[in-house]
Amino acid sequence: MTGNPKIKRAADFFGLKRSILGIMGMAILVGMGERMAERFLPVYVMALGAGAAIPGFLNGMDNLLGAFYSFPGGYLSDRLGAKKALLLFNLIAIFGFLIVILVPTWPAVFVGSIFFLSWTAISLPATMDIVSKALPKNKRTMGVTMHSLVRRIPMALGPIAGGWCIDKWGIEHGVRIAFGFAIVFAVVAGTLQQVLIEETEDAKARAAKKSSLSGNPIKLFLEIPAPLRKLLVSDILIRFCEQIPYAYMAIWCMGTIAHPLSGKQFGVLTAVEMATAMLVYVPVAYFADKGNKKPFVVTTFIFFTAFPLILLVSKSYLLLILAFIVRGLKEFGEPTRKALIMDLAPEGKKAATFGLYYLVRDTVVSLSAFASGLLWAISPATNLLTAFAFGVAGTLWFAILGSDKDIEKEHPTVSASAE
Repeated sequence: MTGNPKIKRAADFFGLKRSILGIMGMAILVGMGERMAERFLPVYVMALGAGAAIPGFLNGMDNLLGAFYSFPGGYLSDRLGAKKALLLFNLIAIFGFLIVILVPTWPAVFVGSIFFLSWTAISLPATMDIVSKALPKNKRTMGVTMHSLVRRIPMALGPIAGGWCIDKWGIEHGVRIAFGFAIVFAVVAGTLQQVLIEETEDAKARAAKKSSLSGNPIKLFLEIPAPLRKLLVSDILIRFCEQIPYAYMAIWCMGTIAHPLSGKQFGVLTAVEMATAMLVYVPVAYFADKGNKKPFVVTTFIFFTAFPLILLVSKSYLLLILAFIVRGLKEFGEPTRKALIMDLAPEGKKAATFGLYYLVRDTVVSLSAFASGLLWAISPATNLLTAFAFGVAGTLWFAILGSDKDIEKEHPTVSASAE
């Protein structure tokens, strides 16, 4: 990568350091295993005799684990080092895969899923920590962006490969074989992690960080700087805007509007959303790394806010395509927001702070799942307009009160003199 000047310039532009290549390879390989196997768990547990409510409980458990695993994932990353933590997370996931393969009953799926569901949530703080250490501040958004981009590859290919396994071997054998592939991919990913990811701290630095790190999330929350707390509040409001209509998008498009779409047409809308997101990632990351991150985060919040309102008035296929282009544009500043969290997080506690941020955000936002059904029962318009209102509140909060700088970090004498 360093021999050819053109390749070197491209690698520098995209932030493709060894460690970044390691986490990108991990995202593709482990993501393939996730999407091949986990995507078909609902049909698998039903084939094993589970009742109709069980897939819903499985999905609910996925959401809860995603919230609760974030902080332990970040804490262990800061405690063990991101490289060792990722290896541990891989081994835990493999253990869960083995349970599903070796014990073909639906209760075993629940036990196994405790170990492999929400692998992304538990590993994301460590991944972001690696990005923040491997790249300078003016390249972090690009590093997060490249990670987000490659994650879309298994999102597209994994279900196709998993579906092929089911078509060839049937649901029960096909899903277990898909989990077998997931183990292989996880082993290869773990090997890549250990080979490519570079250690960025010496023994003395790691010891100092361990001594200052607390496993008490309340104590860590009190150490979060004010700008990051304000971002968290706005992010919670914006996620309410996203999640309130989330479960009802397909119902709106395929059942509520005057001329409902077919399943294939709704699938095209999802593809339009993904393609839009992928097209904006790199150019936005380039400009976000050049200056302030706040305008890009505000812009992405505006797209989050606009979607439910546009969806409400979109009652034809062409208008729905426009709505899902807007939904894809909500990714406009998402990597920038993640990079901003790492910029604002306290030094030596970045992974733990990132995990705590997601723990608080996703736990609170999970309440929207209960509210969304009640709002939809009143009327679809009530659901979508309530989501829009939360989006407006979150956008205005961050636009007025938010900041992409921690004054105490940049001017420590200010806080000292204040005391």
